[in-house]
Amino acid sequence: MLSLNEILEISAARHNHLCPRQVLGARIGLAGAQALGLEIPRSDKRLIVILETDGCFADGVEAATGCTVGHRTLRVEDYGKIAATFVNSKTGQSVRIAPVLDVRKRVNAYAAGEKRHYFTQLAAYQVMLDVELLSIQEVSLTSPVDALVGRPGVRVNCELCGEEIINERQVMQKGMILCRACARSAYYQSSPIEIHLPALSLV
Repeated sequence: MLSLNEILEISAARHNHLCPRQVLGARIGLAGAQALGLEIPRSDKRLIVILETDGCFADGVEAATGCTVGHRTLRVEDYGKIAATFVNSKTGQSVRIAPVLDVRKRVNAYAAGEKRHYFTQLAAYQVMLDVELLSIQEVSLTSPVDALVGRPGVRVNCELCGEEIINERQVMQKGMILCRACARSAYYQSSPIEIHLPALSLV
């Protein structure tokens, strides 16, 4: 297992600097794996992490756990919260970890003499005890782990837009197989104008 300093070096190299949220991400990643009794960083799909925001925090969690979007072991449900749920994909055990509610008030005791709050947080988050820094709760997923992971080989087409849907992300609605964009409100609105890119040389 990597040390906190090694994890922060990895995260800072990817992010081009080190900030308090990366430290929180690293600490939360370490605590999540420990709570589930799993070694990290991982290269398999035993650990799945659901983040509740993106950005610097996500870099810290990724550096600590080895979970990535590409391996389908890291995903974002964007609630705008510095929090993450860690799932043992084999047992279904899940824990949600977030900073304690008054963590920003506690940091001054760990960085005496530092007047800039940013650097107070940066220093304190690295040395605070887990019990002072983190709130850890056992949780139950609202969907089974199998549904969360999906089956990569399954492919169907949406009966409205015709686009292919992978990983069992289709929705049945009024007897029709639909993609989630067609079944619910999508994050985009289609335009009738199609964009044609110029041909690129691959040489």
